[in-house]
Amino acid sequence: MDIEIEEISSQEKLKINKEALTKDNSHTVAGSTSASLDSGNKNSSNSDLSFHEDQNEGDDGMDDCDDVSNYDDDDDDYMYYDNDDDDECDYLSMQAQFDNVDLPAGVEASVSWLNEPAPSSKVPPQVSSSSHLAGAETSNPTLPRHASSIFTQVSASSSSLVSGGSNSRGKEEATEDELMNKYQSFKHFDLVEDFSDHHYSNLGFQGQQPPKAWSKKVQEEWKILENDLPDTIHVRVYEARMDLLRAVIIGPQGTPYHDGLFVFDVLFPQTYPVVPPMVYYYSGGLRLNPNLYDCGKVCLSLLNTWTGKGNERWLTNSSTMLQVLVSIQALILNAKPFFNEPGYEASYPGPEGERRSQAYNEDVFVLSLKTMTYTLRRPPKHFEELVIGHFRCHAADILSACKAYVEGAPVGSVVKGIVQDASANEDRSSTIFRESVSRMMNGLISLFTKNGAKDCDRFRG
Repeated sequence: MDIEIEEISSQEKLKINKEALTKDNSHTVAGSTSASLDSGNKNSSNSDLSFHEDQNEGDDGMDDCDDVSNYDDDDDDYMYYDNDDDDECDYLSMQAQFDNVDLPAGVEASVSWLNEPAPSSKVPPQVSSSSHLAGAETSNPTLPRHASSIFTQVSASSSSLVSGGSNSRGKEEATEDELMNKYQSFKHFDLVEDFSDHHYSNLGFQGQQPPKAWSKKVQEEWKILENDLPDTIHVRVYEARMDLLRAVIIGPQGTPYHDGLFVFDVLFPQTYPVVPPMVYYYSGGLRLNPNLYDCGKVCLSLLNTWTGKGNERWLTNSSTMLQVLVSIQALILNAKPFFNEPGYEASYPGPEGERRSQAYNEDVFVLSLKTMTYTLRRPPKHFEELVIGHFRCHAADILSACKAYVEGAPVGSVVKGIVQDASANEDRSSTIFRESVSRMMNGLISLFTKNGAKDCDRFRG
C-alpha cells in the first residue's frame, strides 16, 4: 500500500508519534511505508497468522530471511491452567525450565509456550485442536543456533523476580522500593558498556577506528535520540561500539500490541548514512506482524527492506534513527496490522476486511502475551529495571484487558484497563480467542505476582 508522507523535523515526528499512539489506526509517520514479504518465511508455521493463504504471490525480489532460528518443541503447557491450587507448582516448573539449566552465556533454553500446547488433562482437547491461533500447527524446532542474537540467561537468584527472596519483610520492601526507584528513574537514552549479547556484535567495526565523519554523524544521531525520544521508546548505545544500538519500544494503546515490550538491535553500517541502519527484531520465534518476521527481519521502506518512493525510503541527508524507531512504532505496531500485508486493503474492503482484521488482531494479542512472558523471564541486557518495573506497573492494565476480551470486547478497545467504547461490551470476539486468553490468564497472574505486581489474584477466573 502506498502512503504519502512529507518530510518533517524531529520535533514534528515526535508530535506525530504521540498522536499516532492514540488513534485507532496509524498509517503515516515521517517518511516511511510498511509492508511485508511473506515468501521468505515459510520455515515456521508460527509466522502464518489467519488468512495468509490469500497472500499475493508476487514480490519485488527483496532479500528473504536466511537466519531463521529453530526451537525445540516439548509437551509442557505451563502457561495454561485449570486448577488454581496448582498455580505455585506450575509456576515453579516454568521457572525451572529457564533457571535450572546449564547453558553458556547468550544461549537460551527452549520455551514450550512458543507453540500452542498439545491437548492435556488441563486443556480440553477440543479447544487445542480447533484453535485458529498461529501456533496451532507449529513445527518441531531445536535450540537457537546463533548465540549472538539471544539474551543471556537470567538466573534464579536474579532480582527480576524478587518476591519471596528476602529473609524479612523489611528487606523485601526495601528491595522492591529500590527496584521501583530504578524503574522510575530509568533513562530513555543512555550510554552503556557491555555489548556481548548484541545481535550484530560480530559485524561492523569490531575494534577498528571508525572514520571521523562517520563518528560525527552517529554522535548527531545520539543527540537527536537523547533530546527527542518519546516516552514509549528507550534506547541504549555502546561506548566501545558506536555502531551498535538497542531499543525497546512499548506497544501503543488501542492496538493489539498494547502494553507489550518489543526489542530491537541496530547496526550503523560502515557506509552509514549512505545506507540505512540494519535492524533486527527479537521475535522469540513468533510472527506477530506482517512486517516483523520470526527470523528477526524488519520490513520497512525506510530501511530499504520494502518498496517505497520519495521520502518513504532512506534519504542520506535527512533520514534519522529516531525516524526509524518512530516509524516502527506507528506504522508497524498499529491498530490494524492485517492491512500491512500488500494488497489486503484493496482485496478485502468493507465488512469482510474488518472481520479478517479482527481475527488477525486476536491472534496477534495472544502472541503478544507470549512475548510479554518471554521478555519478563529473560529481559534484554541493560533494560532489566525497565522490564521489571513496566510489568509491575502495567500488570493490572494487561489483566483488565484480558478480562474484557474474554467477556467479548474486541482487541484494542481497552486502554489502560478501561473499555473505551460502550458498544465494545457486546460479544464481538471469537469463542476460540476468549478460551485461549482465559487459559493464559492464570499463568500471567502467577508470573506478574512473582515479579512483584500487587492484587493480581482478583483476576483469577
